[in-house]
Amino acid sequence: MRAVLMAGGSGTRLRPLTCNLPKPMVPILNRPIAEHIINLLKRNKILEVIVTLYYLPDVIRDYFQDGSDFGVEMTYAVEDDQPLGTAGSVKNIEELLDDTFIVISGDSITDFDLQKAITFHKQKKSKATLVLTRVPNPVEFGVVILDKHQRINRFLEKPSTSEIFSDTVNTGIYVLEPEVLRYLPDNEESDFSKDLFPLLLAKSEPIYGFIAEGYWCDVGNLEAYRQAQYDALEGKVTLDFAYEEISPGFWLGKNSYIDPTAKITPPSLSVTIVALVRRSL
Repeated sequence: MRAVLMAGGSGTRLRPLTCNLPKPMVPILNRPIAEHIINLLKRNKILEVIVTLYYLPDVIRDYFQDGSDFGVEMTYAVEDDQPLGTAGSVKNIEELLDDTFIVISGDSITDFDLQKAITFHKQKKSKATLVLTRVPNPVEFGVVILDKHQRINRFLEKPSTSEIFSDTVNTGIYVLEPEVLRYLPDNEESDFSKDLFPLLLAKSEPIYGFIAEGYWCDVGNLEAYRQAQYDALEGKVTLDFAYEEISPGFWLGKNSYIDPTAKITPPSLSVTIVALVRRSL
């Protein structure tokens, strides 16, 4: 199965971190968010990744290159003239998607079991399956309501407080059949939540919601970014650490020196240099 990693966002709400970095390259535990997503895909046996790019594309391409150093095969599709939106960027690579595929946003931290979502999608004979999660405050997300068979019958993108009718929200992870892309126009900006999914609903296409268990954080602003760092250090999300855990809750980078008189309160991660360059050492 192929995955489409949507990594074209500029991340304006994460500035100044994203002034010179695309949003998916902002580090969590000194690794880019996109690398954590690649590791998630790899854990789920999804090894072919197509990355859609727009903002500062060379930063991502130079870091991951062909993906071989990360255990996957990576190719890239760059939107040169204008951003095509979430759905439009996938429509742009339609010829590469001839079987069931998964779309995943490049700006979230999660440890969902993607294979369970894929199995659910196939069992339901769904055309589009949205991976959902429950959150205490759904105002910032796309809210979804399901029937007793988990078929989607209503959703609303970023509702006001008075419009909230569910705590189940869209995580930006989708399992799709390639034929749904036929509903989208060529070379035009379009969005999954605002355009494609309402159209599929209106056409009575089978569209389902899979409520995932596990951790999910949309790293959409500086507060969420900070919280994701804390959650990762506290073990609330399963991530691959790049450093050795030398004592419970304390990770130390190579060539790092800690003065013997220093008092460190875990959880803590200590490294010499925080830099987003391709690994060559």
